[in-house]
Amino acid sequence: MTVKITPNDKGTPPGKLAEAELHFEDGHLQGLKLVGFAVWERRNGNGRNVTFPARQYSVNGERRSFALLRPVADATSQDRVRDLILQAYQEHEEHLAIAE
Repeated sequence: MTVKITPNDKGTPPGKLAEAELHFEDGHLQGLKLVGFAVWERRNGNGRNVTFPARQYSVNGERRSFALLRPVADATSQDRVRDLILQAYQEHEEHLAIAE
């Protein structure tokens, strides 16, 4: 699996740094990609956060979100994906810095 980073060059919404996709290279998901991840600057300015694919819906006029990628049992399993995306974004930034 590889992570593809697409920078947010438009600057909107504020704080959104990039979008990320997971590209599957082998196994049953070979040739597919999972989209909908985003890398954000934390509101307090300390570090970055990753949001996962989700679907919006409304209940009694209240907007809610349903996560599309959820852990089967271990709630910390999402941390591995989050760390992988953050690492790919950092490598992307380093590559840009070298190119400049």
